[in-house]
Amino acid sequence: MASSNMHEAEEWYRSKFADLTDAAARNAELLRQAKHEANDYRRQLQTLTCDLESLRGTNESLERQMREQEERHAREAASYQEALARLEEEGQNLKDEMARHLQEYQDLLNVKLALDIEIATYRKLLEGEENRITIPVQTFSNLQIRETSLDTKSVSEGHLKRNIVVKTVEMRDGEVIKESKQEHKEVM
Repeated sequence: MASSNMHEAEEWYRSKFADLTDAAARNAELLRQAKHEANDYRRQLQTLTCDLESLRGTNESLERQMREQEERHAREAASYQEALARLEEEGQNLKDEMARHLQEYQDLLNVKLALDIEIATYRKLLEGEENRITIPVQTFSNLQIRETSLDTKSVSEGHLKRNIVVKTVEMRDGEVIKESKQEHKEVM
C-alpha cells in the first residue's frame, strides 16, 4: 500500500511537474514574445522619436523661412505703397499744373478776345472818321454811326456806347467746371 501510494504520488508529482514544465515553457515563450514585442516597440519609439525631432527641425526651419518671407513681403508692400503715394502725388501735381496752364491759356484767350474787339472797334471808328472826312459838310448833320457787329449803338452828338462781353470757361479733364460772363459798358 505504501508502495502504491508512493507510486501514485510519483505519478502525481510527474504529472504536476510536466504541467508546470509545460506552463513554464508556455510562459517562457510568452515572455520571449513579450520581450521581442517590447524590443520592436522600443525600436519603433526610437524611430518615431528621430522622425519627430527631424520634423521639429524642419518645422522650425519652415517657420523661420515663413517669417523671413513675411518680413520681405511687408518691406516690399511698404515700398510699393510709398511708390504709389509718390505717383499719386505726382499725378495730382501734374493735374494742378495742367489746370493752371489751362487757366492761363483761358486768361490769355480772354485778353486776346478783348483786344480783338477793341481793335475792331477802333477800326470801325477809323473807317467812320474817314467817311466823315469825305462826306460833304452839308450832309454831315445827317450822319449816324452804327456798329452792329460789335454790339455798339449810335447815340446823338457822336457818342458811342460799347458793350464788351468776356466769357470765361474753366475746364478740368475735358469737362467744364466753371463758366462766367463779364459785361463791360463803355461810352465813347
